[in-house]
Amino acid sequence: MTTSLIPQLSLRFIPVWRRNLLVWRKIMVPSVLGNFGEPVLYLLAFGYGFGQLVGDLGDLPYMVFLASGIICSSAMYTASFEGMYSAYTRMSEQKTWDGLLGAPLNLDDIVLGEIMWAATKALMSATAILVVAALLGLVSDLRALLALPVILLAGFAFAACAMIVTALSRSYDFFLYYFTLAITPMLLLSGVFFPLDQLPDVIVMLAHLLPLVHVVEVVRPLMIGEWPVNVLLHLSVVAAYGLVALSLSTWLLRRRLMC
Repeated sequence: MTTSLIPQLSLRFIPVWRRNLLVWRKIMVPSVLGNFGEPVLYLLAFGYGFGQLVGDLGDLPYMVFLASGIICSSAMYTASFEGMYSAYTRMSEQKTWDGLLGAPLNLDDIVLGEIMWAATKALMSATAILVVAALLGLVSDLRALLALPVILLAGFAFAACAMIVTALSRSYDFFLYYFTLAITPMLLLSGVFFPLDQLPDVIVMLAHLLPLVHVVEVVRPLMIGEWPVNVLLHLSVVAAYGLVALSLSTWLLRRRLMC
C-alpha cells in the first residue's frame, strides 16, 4: 500500500468531510469572519484606494477587475490554510486522524476527506465575497454563478497541494516557506491585482505554469458578463494540479504515518 502512487479512493471520505463540518459549525462565526473579512477588506481598500489612481482598465472599472481576482485568491488562501494548519493540527496535535483510523477508513479516505473539506471552505468563502460583489454592483449577470464550480475545483487543487506540504512538515513554521515561495508569487503573478499583459513575456509564460492564473482566466469573464475562452485547457491544468497533488500527498502521508 505504501508504495502505490495511486490513491485508493471511495465514498468513505464523506464521513471525514461531515465530521469536519460538524466541528466547524461550533466555531462558524469567527471562522467566517476570518475567511471572509480579510478578502473583503482587500477588495474595498484596493478597489476604492488604487481604483481612484488606476481608473478604468479599458472599458472595465478597476473595482470590477479586482473583484474577480479577490474571489480566486480567497479560494486559494482558504483552501491552503485549511489543508495545512487545520489538517496538520488534526493529524499531529489533536491525533484526530488516529481516532478516524480506528473506524472502517483508510488513510486515503481521510486525506481525500480533508481535501474536500478544504475545497468546501474555499467555496463558502468565495461565495460570500461574490454576494458582497453583487451587492456592490460588481457582477454583470447570472453567469457569475458558473464561477462557483470552478472555485470548488480550484479549492480542491490548492488543498491537495497544501496537503503535500502538510505531509512534509514537522512543525507549523514549515508552512511559512510555502506561503512565501508559492502562494505569494501566485498572488502577484496571476492577474489578481493587475493585467498579465503588463508583465514581461517570460514572466507571463511562467505565470501560466501556475494554477491560479487559469482560475482567474475562467472566473473573470464570467464575473463581467462574458464567456471565457480555452475553458477546457484552463480547467484541465487546474484539475491536473489537483489530481497529481492528491496522489503525491496520499503517498507521502502513507510513508509518514503507516510505515
